[in-house]
Amino acid sequence: MHRPILIIGACGQIGTELTMELREKYGNERVIASDIREGGDTLMGSGPFELLDATNYAAIEDVVMHYEIDEIYLMAAMLSATAEKFPMRAWNLNMSSLFNVLNLAKESKISKIFWPSSIAVFGPNTPKEDTAQSTIMEPSTVYGISKQSGERWCEYYFKKYGVDVRSVRYPGLISWKTMPGGGTTDYAVEIYHEALKKGHYESFLAKGTKLPMMYMDDAIRATIDLMESPSEKIKVRSSYNLASMSFTPEEIAESIQNHIPDFTISYAPDFRQQIADSWPSSIDDSAAKAQWGWEPKFNLDQTTLEMLNNLK
Repeated sequence: MHRPILIIGACGQIGTELTMELREKYGNERVIASDIREGGDTLMGSGPFELLDATNYAAIEDVVMHYEIDEIYLMAAMLSATAEKFPMRAWNLNMSSLFNVLNLAKESKISKIFWPSSIAVFGPNTPKEDTAQSTIMEPSTVYGISKQSGERWCEYYFKKYGVDVRSVRYPGLISWKTMPGGGTTDYAVEIYHEALKKGHYESFLAKGTKLPMMYMDDAIRATIDLMESPSEKIKVRSSYNLASMSFTPEEIAESIQNHIPDFTISYAPDFRQQIADSWPSSIDDSAAKAQWGWEPKFNLDQTTLEMLNNLK
């Protein structure tokens, strides 16, 4: 019998779908959702929910003790575009929430942690093509700085205290179920909504901006597969590179035009362009493939088909 799991930040773009998938797998009552605000009807109606501030150690500890939690998935974070507007709030949320769960594990109150990192850990001096697992980072965004710092702390807590913490560097994520929450890759979700609503999309990233992306189903599967892998297979305790596909705004537009021939795209780059320009255009995830069997299932055309069919 799988012991109870707590998801912190369960109402976000990833958290919502992760919660539902884990409840499907382990049973509704064994997966405790939590966030600083309530989520959608499906999430709220499917199992236990706790209002929880990720920066409040005592509150998290109370929930952990009450439900006898064994694993925590810490999905609460302020994302790249929003974090640039509120740097100190972003740093405080992203770092104090991580320390809270690392310290719970250090004190043996939980046995395993999942914490998401991001391609935002890479910076303008990182090699852009097939970005290696270990390479120059030097992130230039608040979000990236917090994620890179988090990776270092995860590895430190593993080496120093034996904390079983696991992580992947998510690329941009595409989902029809939940709207994104203030990231630089949000255009790759917005474009499908606008294609069906208006037949036109104005991209906030410039033509030719190639970024690593992934369909949400692959991201959720990777997350759970990593957490279910035997501890001895997990050789990387900072965070694993994860890849699926890389494309530009015009390539996603072409993919949509295969289904909606009259769809058009225009370009009006904003402050997010500078963030995108500092990130890799493709990722080498051979370590994740070799060590715990990661393999993506969705390419761009399959993603477009899923998005348009479901959003209709």
